[in-house]
Amino acid sequence: MKNRLRNDPFYRHIFRLVLPIVIQNLLSAAVSSADVVMLNYVGQSSISAVSLASQYANVLFMVFYGLGTGATMLCAQYYGKGDMKAIQVVEGIAMRFSLGFAFLFAGAAFFFPEGMMRLFTNDGELIAIGASYLRFMSVSYLCWGITEVYLAVLRSIGRVTISTLMNVLAFSLNIILNAVFIFGLFGAPKLGAMGVAIATSASRMIELAACFAVSHFSKDIKLDFRYLFSKNRLLFSDFIRLSLPAMGNDIIWSVGFSMYSVIMGHMGTDAVAANSFVVVVRNFGTILCFGMASAGGILLGNVIGENKLEEAEKDAKKLMKLTIITGAIGGLIVLAATPFVLKYATLTENAMHYLKYMLLINTYYVMGAAVNTTLIAGVFRAGGDSRFGFVCDAIDMWCYAVPLGFLAAFALKLPVLWVYFLLCTDEFVKWPWVIRHYRSGKWLNNITRDDLFIEN
Repeated sequence: MKNRLRNDPFYRHIFRLVLPIVIQNLLSAAVSSADVVMLNYVGQSSISAVSLASQYANVLFMVFYGLGTGATMLCAQYYGKGDMKAIQVVEGIAMRFSLGFAFLFAGAAFFFPEGMMRLFTNDGELIAIGASYLRFMSVSYLCWGITEVYLAVLRSIGRVTISTLMNVLAFSLNIILNAVFIFGLFGAPKLGAMGVAIATSASRMIELAACFAVSHFSKDIKLDFRYLFSKNRLLFSDFIRLSLPAMGNDIIWSVGFSMYSVIMGHMGTDAVAANSFVVVVRNFGTILCFGMASAGGILLGNVIGENKLEEAEKDAKKLMKLTIITGAIGGLIVLAATPFVLKYATLTENAMHYLKYMLLINTYYVMGAAVNTTLIAGVFRAGGDSRFGFVCDAIDMWCYAVPLGFLAAFALKLPVLWVYFLLCTDEFVKWPWVIRHYRSGKWLNNITRDDLFIEN
């Protein structure tokens, strides 16, 4: 077994890509956990307010992630084909969309933060805390819209180490500045939840500056705003056809998942506070399997771009085996973390009761998320199939999970834990359709073109 892992080029390459991606995801989860841990000493209201306000960042992340993975679908295959010019044009196209969404969210967060908070809660204290947080977060949205696309393109061509180093810089600074502004260290003012937003925006600005530095020394893939105006009819139509379903998939999933927070937010601050801790622990549990999905998608895209379709199909099977293993590991991580979280969380007795059972539910929920993410966001998109995931998640989230959650919480008035349990059935409901589509092989397509720059 060891020899097979060592000698198989797929396993060698995927483990080389997975480590930087896991480090990146680990640091991202560390920032979220640092926010919760530090705000734990400020008060339960600050934790709840930031948790709710962060739902907008989660939606925006999914927009950027959808655009980034859409660009990755094209860039990974064109890298396998050896066409660097096409990659640069795709980057410019993706950047147009990401900046448009960044300005939209930044404007709303700066001018209408109270209204944004009222969508999640009617608690006056949470609205006030969350509004101040959102207003200062607006700057980070603009920086994020640029860096996320550029780093996604770098990852798509295998330069995950550079991408990871950029994120290490941003996340490390974020944690340090969080402590400075939350607790008022080194003479800084004590800003609580507002300090989290200031720290995030400052670290994102520094990350953007670092991306420009990387671009300056890069021989091929540049962060150059002139590419925003690059025109190529064929690539633009391919990007729209492939990326918009991917982005739509991630948006409807993210907004649907945010509806879970809307439901929990109207069931009391105890439910919101408990869920805030659960999200952090679940993020750590999914780090390895989500990293495997990202790395696998990049490798499969490169192989498909070389037109080695049979090899790609075999590699997809290997990726699924690794996903099952990492999903099981993720569940064990959540289980192992549960006693430590219960020991150190300072919540009300009722919130602690919710927290305990929510964590136990997530010990198996991780597996559902691992399999679906690897197939929909990794395998299918590597083969240029983003439409299936869009349709599948639209039906699952908006025809099943969200209506079920509202029915359980507000019509049937079930207890908090029963509502949470029902919401966490969403990943398993779509397994039969997702696995069937994987086995059909319809996702396996070479989406590159040979005549890109003849007519343009």
